[in-house]
Parts: sequence; structure tokens; C-alpha cells
Amino acid sequence: MVSDSSLEALAAHLEASGNYRVLRRLPDPPDPPSSFVPMPHLKRAIFLDVETTGLDPNQDEIIELAMVPFWYDGADRVVGIGSPLTGLRQPMKSIPAEVQRLTGITDAMVYGHAIDPRMIAAFATDSLIIAHNAAFDRRFVERFCPQLADNPWACSMAEIPWAMHGFESTKLSLLGLARGFYYDGHRAVHDCHAGIELLSRALPLGSGDSALKSLLMSARSTTWRCWAINSPFDKKDILKARGYRWADGSDGMPKAWWIDIDEAAFPGEMAFLRTSIYGRSIQISMSTLNAFNRYSDRLNVTGYALP
Repeated sequence: MVSDSSLEALAAHLEASGNYRVLRRLPDPPDPPSSFVPMPHLKRAIFLDVETTGLDPNQDEIIELAMVPFWYDGADRVVGIGSPLTGLRQPMKSIPAEVQRLTGITDAMVYGHAIDPRMIAAFATDSLIIAHNAAFDRRFVERFCPQLADNPWACSMAEIPWAMHGFESTKLSLLGLARGFYYDGHRAVHDCHAGIELLSRALPLGSGDSALKSLLMSARSTTWRCWAINSPFDKKDILKARGYRWADGSDGMPKAWWIDIDEAAFPGEMAFLRTSIYGRSIQISMSTLNAFNRYSDRLNVTGYALP
């Protein structure tokens, strides 16, 4: 039997030739994870992932939830990982066949299982919660465990400029392949560990800061969601080309085109709306976004007079 060190030496030899790229399996974390003891100066975060019966948080249900805690230092570097909290949950209806195929979670696996929302809240405490596609996970989790609505949230898919750093996809498994590793996907705890691995690595371009540092810079910032309510129908292609997205109003938010902007982009966006969309002064609806309400359904919409 070939030893691990021999296999690693062979992999290094292949990579050194320039003709091969080697994918390494992301190892399963030991149980318990390590003898790591967090120091008082470290900050705690939670990487969270859920598997569900479908895509609609108003009708579908969580069937698996995992939360993996990790700690980071003052330089926003991952320095330790803790034991996960993970569980299966029996939904009210049978798990759809396509979901069973995708996740490998069957009705038999979840039968009789439940997840206590109070346990989830106690485990999370007031930690930052990170999810890969928080716009999906947060809406499900807040309905299941309303206490987590008070936590700050961040999205490792949307708040890290992956494309700017040469990545062709933001899908978690494909980001892993681009970084040279693979793992057993579509089970919540495996996705969490893959996400933390990505956050711990330096981004390819720029200063060499970790992906976590880039994510936290975004999470700590305040942005604005600009709603182009009652915009002329014939302007929809102009809005779409600029990056606006359509909201159908089903979540209680305005039925309108919208875009998220930062402070630096604010004057230019207002000028664009005035000259290219409305052609006149108008009151624009705005929502303030931060880590406490971003990706949730709890956005306040206020008016802003467009000069």
C-alpha cells in the first residue's frame, strides 16, 4: 500500500511539471476537531448550511441543518474550528424525489428526527452567521428559529468578489475545485467545512488577504437598496443592463426593479435614474442594508427625493 507521504510527493511532482493539476480530497475534520482552545481576544463566527424540501421558505421546510463554529483573529484570519451542531428533521410532507437524489437524504433517514430551535439559538449566541447563499438560508432559518433574526449575517457567495479574482463560478463545489480540493457535497456539515476552508485561504490577486477578510469588510459596511418603483416599462432593458434585478413583490417588498449600491455609487445612481429612467425629479424608495437585515425579508423602505 502506498503511503500518504509518497502519494503527496507524486502529486507535487505532477504539479511541478506544469502539465497536471491535482485535486486533493478535503479531509474530514477529526472528532473532536482539535485541542484548540479559543482565547478571549478571538472572535467567533458560525458557518451555517441547510438542506430543504424546496426553494420557497413560505412553503418548504428544513430537513437538515449544520452549524460549524470557527474563530478568527484581529487580522481576520481563521485560527481554529470547533465541534459542529448538526441534525436532521422530519418535514410535514415526504421529501421530493429530486431533493432525495440531490442530497442523499431520504424519508427513512429523517423519520422521527427533530431540531430544537432553542438549541440552535443557544449554539449561535450572538455570533456572526455566514452562509454560502445567505439570501436562501437566512429566510428559511429565521422562520424556523426567529431568534437568529437578531444575529448579523454575511454571504460567502455574494460578498466576496470571486469573479474579480479569476473564478468562473460562485458555486461552492466549483470554488473548491478551483482551489484544488473536492469534498462530499450537498450534506450540510460538509458544505460548512468546505466554506470555512475557502474563507481561510488567501485570495489570488491583490494583497494576499484571506477571503474571510474580504467578506468581513463587506459585512461591516452599510449599503443601500434602490427601488426603481413605477419605472417606465420601456426602460426595463436599460435597468437590466445596469445590473438591476426584478422583484415580484411576493416577499412583501416593492414590486420593482432594484439594485444595491454603496456610498460612493450613490450620486451616480441618482443621476442615472433622473436622466435615463424617469427624466424628471421624483421620490425614490430606498432601504438601508447592513449585516443585521441584509438577505432577510425585514427591510424598511423609505422615500428619498430625487433632485
